[in-house]
Amino acid sequence: MAADLSQLVKAYDVRGVVPDQWDEPLAELFGAAFVQVTDASAIVIGHDMRPSSPGLSRAFARGAAAQGVDVTEIGLCSTDQLYYASGALNLPGAMFTASHNPAQYNGIKMCRAGAAPVGQDTGLAQIRELVEGWTDSGAPAPATQAGTITQRDTLEDYAAHLRSLVDLTSIRPLKVVVDAGNGMGGHTVPTVFAGLPLTVVPMYFELDGTFPNHEANPLDPANIVDLQKRVREESADLGIAFDGDADRCFVVDEQGEPVSPSAITALVASRELAKHGGKGTIIHNLITSWSVPEVVEENGGTPVRTRVGHSFIKAEMARSGAIFGGEHSAHYYFKDFWNADTGMLAALHVLAALGGQEGPLSGLVAQYDRYTGSGEINSTVADQAGRLAAIKAAYEGQEGVELDELDGLTVTSADWWFNVRPSNTEPLLRLNAEARDEATMTKVRDEALAIIRG
Repeated sequence: MAADLSQLVKAYDVRGVVPDQWDEPLAELFGAAFVQVTDASAIVIGHDMRPSSPGLSRAFARGAAAQGVDVTEIGLCSTDQLYYASGALNLPGAMFTASHNPAQYNGIKMCRAGAAPVGQDTGLAQIRELVEGWTDSGAPAPATQAGTITQRDTLEDYAAHLRSLVDLTSIRPLKVVVDAGNGMGGHTVPTVFAGLPLTVVPMYFELDGTFPNHEANPLDPANIVDLQKRVREESADLGIAFDGDADRCFVVDEQGEPVSPSAITALVASRELAKHGGKGTIIHNLITSWSVPEVVEENGGTPVRTRVGHSFIKAEMARSGAIFGGEHSAHYYFKDFWNADTGMLAALHVLAALGGQEGPLSGLVAQYDRYTGSGEINSTVADQAGRLAAIKAAYEGQEGVELDELDGLTVTSADWWFNVRPSNTEPLLRLNAEARDEATMTKVRDEALAIIRG
């Protein structure tokens, strides 16, 4: 019987528990399938600091090389460093990471040459089909001549590329606390920040895929408590937290208060628009704040609203020629970075903006943070479709209320909006609400939750 990989192959990547759901022999098959689907003659591979990553990565390389494909291994890297290598070398790439998931998980984020995404509709479903077939019939026949496997260090080149995109040479000296969460930020930050007028206070820079201090998911408030405390203790100008594979960054201000990813999206959008002469398209997903399209328009740009998820954002970036895109989850996408997401480049923009003026970060971001949001609230729901239908029935036809179903259900009024989306992988409904004031947001949030939770 062919293996059923439905629990392992997700919408955008491969992710599961090692060795229960996948192991090195399966990784080898994924390597063979990846090169067949991408029709590659050469690929680049990187991995994070998880204990299982080197072995899985090398197995994938063996599977690819057996098909006659030359493999460049860049070793330990952040996900955006792998995207850099894919873009700079113009090769399909594979990154071994499970991002912010617990230590027993691992996964593969794959891209075509130039960091173009590989998702369910762009090759991932075909890769799964091949691997499932081979688990039944045996591995594919090797090529008459195997490819080579060579090593290459891209860290310095990656850092230099990022620094070429943001001018930090004339900023005032800043003190920044960086929480790497024992993830790949501990590997990339020292090189990227080298030579800049920054005093870096490192937290949890030791690479440790067992995450001994806290989960490497800065979107969970529990995981930035240490950073908030340290920023206040150090009287720092700001704090930055990275997730496990360091492709997302989360910012706290000088008082240790979290800065919403929507405010960061708006701030970076205004800087990217200025860089492009006040013209350009900016992508934002439908649960970023109203502040984002407002700031984009005020700065001469064109906001484009999309579904949630990096494959949708990257596709829309390519289609529209957008110069920048941002998500509520602290993923930031740049045209100058092959339309791929890089939290490090967003962090450099924040440092440049803060260091280019005299005020504190809280004052700087206030202009970009205009509304009150609920944050994402998850509810376990057995009948997702039924609950969504109940919400639609409750609000449909109300005066001054608009509904759309671009992604889940969005309900919008003059003073508030909320969105409810089903999870792709779990029996959850995700609620995000925003309003012009706290009282209205609370009322709207609680009304929606009452229907969701029945």
